[in-house]
Amino acid sequence: MDLTPGRNMYNSFRLRPTPVPTLPKMAEPTSIKVTIRDIAKQIDHSLLHPTMTDKEIEDGLEIARKYNVAAACVKPYSIKRARRALEDTDVLTCAVIGFPHGNSTTSCKNEEARHAVLDGAHEVDMVVNVGKVLGGDWNYVHHEIETINRTVITTPVGMGGGTAILKVIFENDYLQNHHIIKLCEICTRIGVAFVKTSTGYGFVKGEDGWYTYKGATPAHLKLMRQVCGPNIKIKAAGGVRTLDDVLYVMGLGTSRIGATATVAIIEEALKRGINDVPMEVAIEVPGGQQIHASY
Repeated sequence: MDLTPGRNMYNSFRLRPTPVPTLPKMAEPTSIKVTIRDIAKQIDHSLLHPTMTDKEIEDGLEIARKYNVAAACVKPYSIKRARRALEDTDVLTCAVIGFPHGNSTTSCKNEEARHAVLDGAHEVDMVVNVGKVLGGDWNYVHHEIETINRTVITTPVGMGGGTAILKVIFENDYLQNHHIIKLCEICTRIGVAFVKTSTGYGFVKGEDGWYTYKGATPAHLKLMRQVCGPNIKIKAAGGVRTLDDVLYVMGLGTSRIGATATVAIIEEALKRGINDVPMEVAIEVPGGQQIHASY
């Protein structure tokens, strides 16, 4: 789809929803060759629960350090703490902004992103404005993602320098496939580093008053991988809890997962004999619509 800037083009989605394209069926993965480092570097260790104390965050950062994961994902006030705790490792510090609902103004998100990078965040996970997505205000959505991406990649990373990257969180539980497709197209055009399925906190309230949550699903991960350009990486978050879950989403082409079950995942990999030598491992395909059926 042509995404040449133009207000009428973006907002036309409000009146005439873009037909969902028929995509070729993506084959289920059957096996994958991995090392223990491959698995560890797939994980963004999540330290985002709203009730976490400083002590719990410190303990979580020690886990990230011990297991040499890709990144520790923290709230903005913990960025400097994370950088200090992870000093002399190659574990990155990832900060969330507009989290978890994405409702801040673009200018607020932009400043939050800038301060996060200046404080030392190597990566920024930003939640889109879900209401604007559902309402089809694609001009707003495009402008917001483009503005924040530009700020993130041009602001020098504090506490050592370097360049940061942006991950855009869709919160797929609230969206239909045509919304996900449009977001993937916009993010591909802008050239963001990652698109991400969920925050882990996008609970949907049903008519009966009960809340449900899916997080990353096989169908959405396949859709995102097929629609996004080859240079855009995918992060699966929400419901990826076991080693088998991780191997499966890796087989679908994801480059990162958000996880709180880091210890269990890596210890299970070690228990199965996965080490520094590449090993072919069978992939267990989920039987239902979710990655982890008990979620």
